[in-house]
Amino acid sequence: MAITKLSTSEEFKSVKENNNAFLLFKNSTTCPISAQAFEEFEKFSQDINQEVYYLNVQESRELSGEVADTFGVKHQSPQALVFNGDHVVWNDSHWRITYSSLSDAAKQYLK
Repeated sequence: MAITKLSTSEEFKSVKENNNAFLLFKNSTTCPISAQAFEEFEKFSQDINQEVYYLNVQESRELSGEVADTFGVKHQSPQALVFNGDHVVWNDSHWRITYSSLSDAAKQYLK
């Protein structure tokens, strides 16, 4: 399915209001670990029947910080988070972001 880039707090709030559960990937364009994780995220996005979202931490530092502060999840990059309602129900980072880990999280939390 589609990957949609989020850049602003308003875009994030709109996604949150229109989706009970969704996955957000935070990445850095200057980090080789992020590049590898983003490749896994892209492969995963092709096999899930749901839109997924990402933000670039260099371009959207304010939104990245807002997500960390609002949901009490320490900022990391790369980082994948699954939101359900007003909670982050799953997150992982760095080399643990794989096609398999994203698929497992989707099966468990994105229903």
